[in-house]
Amino acid sequence: MSTDALFPEFDSDQYPQKVVSLKLRGGDRECETPFHRHRKGQLVLATHGHVTCNIDDGIWMVPTHCAVWIPSLVPHSNRISPDAQVCMLFIDPQLLNLPQKSCTLSISPLVRELILHLTSLPQDYGPKSATAKLVDVLMHELVKMPTEQFDFPIPKEPRLNKIAQDLIAQPDNRETIGQWAAKFAMSERTLARLVKQEIGVTFGRWRGQLHIVIALQKLSSGYSVQRVSEDLGYESVSAFITFFKKTLGRPPKQYISQY
Repeated sequence: MSTDALFPEFDSDQYPQKVVSLKLRGGDRECETPFHRHRKGQLVLATHGHVTCNIDDGIWMVPTHCAVWIPSLVPHSNRISPDAQVCMLFIDPQLLNLPQKSCTLSISPLVRELILHLTSLPQDYGPKSATAKLVDVLMHELVKMPTEQFDFPIPKEPRLNKIAQDLIAQPDNRETIGQWAAKFAMSERTLARLVKQEIGVTFGRWRGQLHIVIALQKLSSGYSVQRVSEDLGYESVSAFITFFKKTLGRPPKQYISQY
């Protein structure tokens, strides 16, 4: 099903089919759904532009070559860029062994094309139809897709939550962990231990995940590497490229162009 209305009335749980799909096109401004949940799990694939998913305690990025998987009944909200074209795949939780937790999946060209084709077909297909066979192939391939780390966890712990919200509002903030600790009358060691305990990574890695989320978002929308570097507060473009390559294995232009 395809629509130009950004968030139409579409209840995936009303469909008896195990898998149904929806294709959305962004409007003239960024739009966001209210938090909601449904019995069917949801796969969010951006074929152009970008989508940012707020899922429970994290922000998840959907760059053009990836999809975010949201399991059954997990509260979430999707923010879609004006230029976005997005495919939503709704999957019965009993159908196959997809991850039990939200994650980003790297999507192969084959899976991408299968999803795109499915969105162009009527969704009220029969169990023995050609569309049902297409869905079988799609599900067989989807479970093979590897996961990526394109999320920024937002802890419920009040102090870390405040830091997370401040970093989101001002991603070019380069204050050290010691400076952040001083704001909460904590020692640097105490804050470092708290971050590790609540999130499972170092403070630098945590902030770096936010930078990757924002960088992919902006690069997918056509921002220059220079502009992204400045927006994230890096001292030089080369410093940003080094960080990006160390994290994702390729420099920004090469990483984006491969998709």
